[in-house]
Amino acid sequence: MKRFLYWVDRAPLWLFALLVATVGLAPWIPEPHVAEKLRWLFAGELTRLPDILDLVLHATPWLLMAFKLYRNSVTARGTP
Repeated sequence: MKRFLYWVDRAPLWLFALLVATVGLAPWIPEPHVAEKLRWLFAGELTRLPDILDLVLHATPWLLMAFKLYRNSVTARGTP
């Protein structure tokens, strides 16, 4: 876990933004997979394993970006 935190703290923010813009939003047309899969999840229609794994793949950059922003805000306040 310490290695992961070290990596997140050392990685530049633009890297996470790039991951979100590419993997997190792919494909752009007709709509991002993550939006489609989240809609299916909230409607109770996300049942097939490939669709669940697709949601995990496309949501991971978003979660990493959120975690990076959280870590930046915590360290900016002086709380390690």
